[in-house]
Amino acid sequence: FSRPAMAAQLAKDQKRVILFNMHGGLSQLESWDPKPGTDTSGPFRAIPTSVPGIHLSELLPFTAQQMHHLCIARGVNTSEDDHGKGAYMMVTGRREMPGADYPKVGAVFAKALASDASALPGHILIAPWGGGSRGNDAAYLGPNFSSISLGNGNPPANTARPDSIPQASDDARNDFRRKVNEKFLTRRRTAITDAYTHSYEQALGLMRERDAFDVTKESPSDQARYGNHDFGRHCLLARRLLEKGVSFIQVIHSNYDTHNENFNFHFEQLGEFDRPFAALVADLADRGMLDSTLIVVLSEFGRTPHVNHLYGRDHWSKAWSVLLGGAKIPRGVAYGKTNDRGTEVVDGQVDHANLFHTYLQSVGIDSLGNFQVDGREVPIADPASKPIEALLS
Repeated sequence: FSRPAMAAQLAKDQKRVILFNMHGGLSQLESWDPKPGTDTSGPFRAIPTSVPGIHLSELLPFTAQQMHHLCIARGVNTSEDDHGKGAYMMVTGRREMPGADYPKVGAVFAKALASDASALPGHILIAPWGGGSRGNDAAYLGPNFSSISLGNGNPPANTARPDSIPQASDDARNDFRRKVNEKFLTRRRTAITDAYTHSYEQALGLMRERDAFDVTKESPSDQARYGNHDFGRHCLLARRLLEKGVSFIQVIHSNYDTHNENFNFHFEQLGEFDRPFAALVADLADRGMLDSTLIVVLSEFGRTPHVNHLYGRDHWSKAWSVLLGGAKIPRGVAYGKTNDRGTEVVDGQVDHANLFHTYLQSVGIDSLGNFQVDGREVPIADPASKPIEALLS
């Protein structure tokens, strides 16, 4: 565009999603739904937030200051206490079924939101473990929408051109590859050959945009604000990629499977999570990106109100919480309610499928519609469910 202001506004309005996966089962009682003064509360206090009447655990003081940008769904009941099945449900919006495989949330958003013109992938996973590969998480949507994993926040592997290969030689061999591909495709074109071609072109795009993954390009003050630990760096990288137009980013924070020493583990884990997450929320708001960016903080389930003999909490899917923010999500709201001890939902009960529909609707995707896959219509989300209207402003 010839008018930079117009181009900048369009970039801000582009819909994006960032999902924080608190792998292992974050305790709602030590985070979004504390129960002070009860036999299930544990040792931590509840503290006020920037929204009168809404309290969070004292382990989240910086996030509490951003509550006016956020929304808590406190009535989640998924009735699934298995790690693998619970994780699958929360990122597909459907229960696992034999013989059926559904695309994960990032692939759905990448297909619906990502631009073909972008050199950067539309579906990125930032994980603390090894990366560099393309995930197998797009199911019938096809490999073009699978995740690219950034192990420990590092750039995708093998995206730097070796010094021994001159740029002119690299350009020449890629031109030759394209000509051979085009000749082959005129005679035999399939989804597999298209995915093969797309992978090569995306790899070239990643090489051109490699600096997008370099958080050292951010100011020293921002690096200090987000923290000098891995998770802080991952959050800053996520902000950088959102600003560069990536449609969906999932950031993994692990491990919350606290069957023993629950309180010590949450003290450490949420102490690491709180400041960089709050900084990201504040930055998205300050930069005018919050209205176009959905924020989700989820896990595969919550943890038991009962504290076991190892000072741990076990798996609990009957009454827990998911944090939302941005896009069309109402600000400064706690929707749903658990009873005084946190053992069951007493108001505003929702499940994984309701939430999945809500994520989609919040960024303008008709979750009741269909994708066209190989000439047939496939429901975007579980057709037996619906969005949570109270969480769409």
